[in-house]
Amino acid sequence: MFGHRSDGRKIKNIPPFFKVIPSVMLTRNDSQVYFKQDIVLNGMDEYIVKKAEEGIKISYMDIIYAAVVRIIAERPALNRFAMNGRLYARDGIYVSLAIKKTLSDNGQETTLKIRYDGSENIFEIKNRLESTIKQNKDTDTSNNTDNLAGVLSKTPTVVVKFAVNLFRFLDKHGLLPRSIINASPFHTSVFLTNVGSLGIDTIYHHLYNFGTTSMFFAMGKKKKSFIYQDDEIKKEKCITVAFVGDERICDGYYYASSFRAFVRYLNHPELLEDAGIPKKDVD
Repeated sequence: MFGHRSDGRKIKNIPPFFKVIPSVMLTRNDSQVYFKQDIVLNGMDEYIVKKAEEGIKISYMDIIYAAVVRIIAERPALNRFAMNGRLYARDGIYVSLAIKKTLSDNGQETTLKIRYDGSENIFEIKNRLESTIKQNKDTDTSNNTDNLAGVLSKTPTVVVKFAVNLFRFLDKHGLLPRSIINASPFHTSVFLTNVGSLGIDTIYHHLYNFGTTSMFFAMGKKKKSFIYQDDEIKKEKCITVAFVGDERICDGYYYASSFRAFVRYLNHPELLEDAGIPKKDVD
């Protein structure tokens, strides 16, 4: 209430524009910006082969997920969210993703949310991600998100609408119980989706107005793309990464600098083997 929340602290020392803009752009789909880039896979391929020779299995997604966590740790404005006309710094790094328990039309889908503190290296991020996915792949297993959705699904539609509207109201005023925030995949730093695993190219995925998600990364399938590099055009094996972000949390220069750092980690994944050094956002 009055700017206090259990999942973040109100940022006070920010430029005037960023104090005003959350009151001008009221929703996330009102403030979405879109960006995509072809990522040349040479650096990742070399790293994957090197790790395989050491007996360590690493995938493109392991590297991409680890790079996302790292840039959020190093670029703390990426971990902000806008709510009720105010900007907040989140209390941790949260990564949400949806998985299919079985790859079929009727396969159950579930959503995971994993917390990091930003100090993890690529192996710690990979192990936590893999163990969480494995734990939730079992069709007999349900997590907090599944349980909350299950309860709501068994109630009449009018009750579900009332409950969601109540959640929105409580969330807007910082009164949503921490247990619901913990169970909600929509209260997260970033949503990640690997649509390449479905055999398609990348997509732009909208941000959710419910919750606090400020960024969405989507990765497509491997393909050949023409890349301008070293003053010439080359045809390279790539993955396209599409990004949708909330422009209320930081300016374009900050986003661009962050994405350059992200690409640098993808080109040199060995840098992710060092422990991260999380930086604190402004007060």
